Amino acid sequence: MKQIVVIGAGVSGLSVAVQLAEHYYNVANVTLISESVSPNTTGDGSAGLWGPYYCGKTPDHKIVKWSAETHLFFHQLWKNGLGGKIGVCLQPCMRLTTDPNGYPEPAWKDIVFGCQKIHESELQRLSNEHGRMYTGGYHFATFTCEPAGLLPYLFNRFIAVGGKFVASKVCNFDEIILNRPVDLIVNCSGLGALELASDKAVHPIRGQVARVSAPWIYEVILDDSDDGNYIIPNCETVILGGTHQMNDFNRNVARDDSRFIFDGCERMLPSLRSATVTNEWVGLRPGRDSVRLEMEHYRSDDKRNSVPIIHNYGHGGCGVTLCWGCAKEVVEISNTLGWSKPTSSKL
Repeated sequence: MKQIVVIGAGVSGLSVAVQLAEHYYNVANVTLISESVSPNTTGDGSAGLWGPYYCGKTPDHKIVKWSAETHLFFHQLWKNGLGGKIGVCLQPCMRLTTDPNGYPEPAWKDIVFGCQKIHESELQRLSNEHGRMYTGGYHFATFTCEPAGLLPYLFNRFIAVGGKFVASKVCNFDEIILNRPVDLIVNCSGLGALELASDKAVHPIRGQVARVSAPWIYEVILDDSDDGNYIIPNCETVILGGTHQMNDFNRNVARDDSRFIFDGCERMLPSLRSATVTNEWVGLRPGRDSVRLEMEHYRSDDKRNSVPIIHNYGHGGCGVTLCWGCAKEVVEISNTLGWSKPTSSKL
């Protein structure tokens, strides 16, 4: 049996671990190694909205490919009756901007359902209601898939197909290569790739959000302007955001950011003033100039051992949006290693 190690148990690492374990069933053993698991990952506090966001300079055709695969995956989960268990919701969404150049046609418009440009008269109405000067936007229907439900689902699915989990921090690739037999490593370490892969292009994008109880809200509203806010309903709470502070490692809730979030969201929807705040949270998105999804042939420091490593990190604010599609490409890359014909992947 071949031996595969996946580093990182966030939404990217778990998606990879599941697909590899199912794809190489009876061909390879897959071990997932991570210091943190749900509910203690970056993704656990996020709203899980499908939508490309802070992907750097990653080419549009790659974003479209990966995000379309994930959208289809969420759609299948939703249709197969797992929505309530995992937290997959199909809901209306508006994305708006105050940019003088308006809102360019999204590359992903054909992936979501019923994507339409917002008419000028509707923009004016929304501008008046929200106290903003919107210059463009689109409305459509898409999915939220709450990581707090998705991550345990993926973890249990991985274990059910024979996957193994090791709770440990990986400081360097050599400690894996020199201490266990391994034929392939997949690096899904997120922000940890700054040190693990010595990748200085990796940086944190700090995001602060609040969760409130507001069961009367059933629509996603995102102001994609640099100074914009967003409102994203989940099954039990509504997420209010947010910030996108580059190179900021502060994981503590900042009062100034709280005021920005509540003032901005309450301006858009005044009824939020009566919402009960359940918690505030900060997460560090793993930013990079572009997603790194490629294979390298790594040699240990002593030059005696080598192993292929597939890197899959740098997803910025798109971790949930790209997770299943990027994992599928990891499997496709692994096929170039010429291992025995695997079984077909399940849903």
